[in-house]
Amino acid sequence: MPESLDAEAAPGTRVKVRFAGQLVNGWLLERVGESSHPRLAYLEKVVSPEPVLAPEIARLARAVADRYAGSLADVLRLAVPPRHARVEKEPPPSPAADPESPDPGSGPSHPDGWSGYPAGPALLRALTDGRAPRAVWSALPGEDWPARYAEAVAATVAGGRSAVVVVADARDLDRLDPAMTAVLGPGRHVQLTAALGPARRYRAFLAARRGQVPVVIGTRAAMFAPVPRLGLVAVWDDGDDLHAEPRAPYPHAREVLLTRAQLATSAALVGGYARTAEAQLLVETGWAREVTAVRAAVRARMPAIAPTGDDPQLARDPGAATARLPSLAWTAARDALSVDAPVLVQVPRRGYLPAVACATCRTPARCPHCHGPLGLPSARAAPLCRWCGRVAAAYACPECRGRRLRASVTGARRTAEELGRAFPGVPVRTSGREEVLAAVPGGPGLVIATPGAEPVADGGYGAVLLLDSWALLTRADLRAGEEALRRWLAAAALARPGAAGGRVVVVADGGLVPVQALLRWDAGWFAARELAERRELGFPPAVRMVSVTGTPAAVTDLLTETRLPAAAEVLGPVPADGDRERMLVRTPRTQAAVLAAALHAAAGVRTARKAADPVRLQVDPLTLF
Repeated sequence: MPESLDAEAAPGTRVKVRFAGQLVNGWLLERVGESSHPRLAYLEKVVSPEPVLAPEIARLARAVADRYAGSLADVLRLAVPPRHARVEKEPPPSPAADPESPDPGSGPSHPDGWSGYPAGPALLRALTDGRAPRAVWSALPGEDWPARYAEAVAATVAGGRSAVVVVADARDLDRLDPAMTAVLGPGRHVQLTAALGPARRYRAFLAARRGQVPVVIGTRAAMFAPVPRLGLVAVWDDGDDLHAEPRAPYPHAREVLLTRAQLATSAALVGGYARTAEAQLLVETGWAREVTAVRAAVRARMPAIAPTGDDPQLARDPGAATARLPSLAWTAARDALSVDAPVLVQVPRRGYLPAVACATCRTPARCPHCHGPLGLPSARAAPLCRWCGRVAAAYACPECRGRRLRASVTGARRTAEELGRAFPGVPVRTSGREEVLAAVPGGPGLVIATPGAEPVADGGYGAVLLLDSWALLTRADLRAGEEALRRWLAAAALARPGAAGGRVVVVADGGLVPVQALLRWDAGWFAARELAERRELGFPPAVRMVSVTGTPAAVTDLLTETRLPAAAEVLGPVPADGDRERMLVRTPRTQAAVLAAALHAAAGVRTARKAADPVRLQVDPLTLF
């Protein structure tokens, strides 16, 4: 340490060091009086005297890197945003007053609040008393979940501690932010997302690091937020794939927050309408307790839910098994519109006609150039390839030479067009990738939305129609049933209670397990069943599984260098995208740390050898097939 940098070089600061003849960025983690290393170099520069890397975040980053077989530098790149020098020089704002502990029955949307759950008041008391309860919360239908989270955070702050809350996307954050302001008061929390821009994001980060605010809310960018005296970490809808970081080492927000709770001995709250197998594992192992309402309260709040594929419905409407909009769904929409209530229609596919086929022989229409699937972007457009973007205006079926096309998959815009003709004079709105609506008025209207883009209706929807259930249930994915139920519950939760006329129609066979869970509104039952099946088959989270993806030679090289645990199994290879392949390495959870360390060491050996072909390591990836 040069004497000229002694005053500025505090642990947690950004520094520059000379490495391999170049100045590279680094972090000062600790200062010691002596070292056992035989050769030491001088620190070249302190980039900023601001200690942005808190000691607890450095420990967390090390734990996350070890869990995901990654490097500490990659995790720190996710944990600390890029420096903004002008923001560092801004004067700090004046601190706001501390809030009072909330009344557990003072929810702004429903008078019951946390008192609607037998364990809810005890949860708030434990947070206020400075204890560390860990809960998996199954929200009631129509629950004002932002208000419940704000009350839990306020109880934590009233006990003298801080909180971090992570949601999946900006729509959830836009609902959570005013709820936090209403309960905590202005100036008591900040938002931290990657979409804020460099200056605003760094300003929010510094406010948390300097202890100017006790609460940070945000998307997965907030999972590493450095708040003082952490008392609560919370995540909403942990099954949403947006919680998974797409950059190495690919950590999941839920796992990062649970690791923080373990290291800091803080409270943890995992909530949602649905429940993942990972959350169920927390309950079954005793790491967390479930917070659920009694069945009478669930029945009083849930809408009337009916499938179209059960025997009584088929007896009344024989075409219900094949119809996209059976008479039961059409009647539910008509009845809701007749009482001036909005109708939500969930369609899993966006666009107009995402897939088409020959109208004569039903052969799927493929692009003559790249063999990608053809679709129709609008009613008057020519067929367009979804892979290469070429227009196939002169398409002719290679089997029968027919030129007429029919729909194989119907998208949200085509559904809006069809329903607009079926219910003339009724306003039709769409919510999807191009434009996501946050809210709609409570009058009569049709809202066609893709999963995850359903807007909130004033007063709730009179009817919710869940179409094309096969698109969610038949995906070749381990989490297909779990994801389908999560999407359905999120949409059905926006409907009015059954006593107020709310109805939900799911176009699916009532005997399917996810449909049964929806009919009963019992996400815990489905999660327990799903976890039991995964234990029997040896899939996460019952085991630890690592995906190894790269060229065949690179994957073989990495696995040859890896000292796998004795109980590890190597599965594959299977084709991946391009010329790459994927291998899966499975091991019991008791040997998960050993497997991650072995793979990380083998990857380091390949890096030291300057291997040309990279290999992607993903621990417990969301997609296995």
